[in-house]
Amino acid sequence: MGKVKIAPSILSADFNELGREIHDVETEGADYLHIDVMDGVFVPSISFGMPVIKSIRKKAKIFFDVHMMVTKPERYIKEMADCGADGITIHLEATDDVDAAIDLIHECGKKAGLSIKPETPVSAVSDELLKKLDLLLIMTVQPGFGGQKYIESSTEKIKEMKKRINDLGLSIPIQVDGGINASTIDIVKEAGADILVMGSAVFEGNTAGNMKVLSEKCQ
Repeated sequence: MGKVKIAPSILSADFNELGREIHDVETEGADYLHIDVMDGVFVPSISFGMPVIKSIRKKAKIFFDVHMMVTKPERYIKEMADCGADGITIHLEATDDVDAAIDLIHECGKKAGLSIKPETPVSAVSDELLKKLDLLLIMTVQPGFGGQKYIESSTEKIKEMKKRINDLGLSIPIQVDGGINASTIDIVKEAGADILVMGSAVFEGNTAGNMKVLSEKCQ
């Protein structure tokens, strides 16, 4: 079992100190910066939009991992790409034509990810669709809010998806998001997760210190 990667979620950062928080996680070796874009429709909350992403892109060199929790994400993919996203993840449940949306992300020159909600089985993602992806995100809490408890049934979903990916001879990383902290890292790591989205675990208290501790757990 190799090292898993960390994607701090800035939804849990101190917005008054956002620049410093991003600098701290970047300096401490974060692999991605996870940016949740929410429209208040697909999920109840509203969060970062293009102007914020464009602004923080100016100083941050880290990979921008944009998670679009929006209805009909294809409407915004090109604009999101132009704002500085490196990878764009959309929800299977949010679009009527997921293949076209994934193709559009690739046409924009970006990494394409697909996310599934806790109630969506891994079987909902076809083998053909899997083969088009650069990342598969399994939500381990209901999307839209930070600080929730890890849904234990997610562990079997991660294992099942990892087996499918391996059986197909693919190398798609599995990202997990929700309730990931020092207590659950080993659980998802052993199940087959490759990239861990962490919000409160990173940004509550001393961000740099938290990153050091979490990075050691991820070895």
